[in-house]
Amino acid sequence: MNFIEPFEIAAAILALLVAIIGHEIMHGWVAYKYGDMTAKSQGRLSINPLIHIDPFGSILVPLMTYFVPMLLGASSGFLFGWAKPVPVNTYTVLRNGGYNAAMQVSLAGIAYNIFLATLTSVILVSLSQPGESDSLLYIFGYLFVMKLLLINVVLAVFNLLPIPGFDGAHFITYLSLKMKMNAVAEFFVKAEPYGMIAIIIILVTPLKIPLVIWPINAVLQLLLN
Repeated sequence: MNFIEPFEIAAAILALLVAIIGHEIMHGWVAYKYGDMTAKSQGRLSINPLIHIDPFGSILVPLMTYFVPMLLGASSGFLFGWAKPVPVNTYTVLRNGGYNAAMQVSLAGIAYNIFLATLTSVILVSLSQPGESDSLLYIFGYLFVMKLLLINVVLAVFNLLPIPGFDGAHFITYLSLKMKMNAVAEFFVKAEPYGMIAIIIILVTPLKIPLVIWPINAVLQLLLN
């Protein structure tokens, strides 16, 4: 392990927390704007990471996606995970804002990730790559910005996929209900318990290339160019 790797790991962990915690807070914040006090009353609109960390999604899954590929011979892994879902009272949101409000709540986390990815891409292209004469603080800052860009793009792409239980599927569910396509909405609701199985299948099969890797590369190329 060279001396940069501990900085890279620390930067990646911090970037992941910023990305996933902000993602969840935004769901609760948009719901709050439509009169849902659930997240606020439970203290889930706080930026305190301890109340958002999910042992499985925030710790185990990131460790597996980052280190397991390297143990299997890959040059590096990637960080993927999620925070504890912020509670949302969908009935309150629907009552006050209808299906459009529910769709906004569904996309709020993705919008946050896209905004952060765009912001960090602007910052990254304005920075020079660290050299031997740069301070450790600058090196860490550069790595943090780079990881924040990558992780937010990964989260946005994953959540846009129509995987049951994820934001993209929630959006399609409410859009289907708005368009009176109840059978589509019913399918996603019934399939929600199997969303994690779908994620595993995507990650461990060649499906990840067209569904995840290509879109991530395309978005990164767009942002950095």
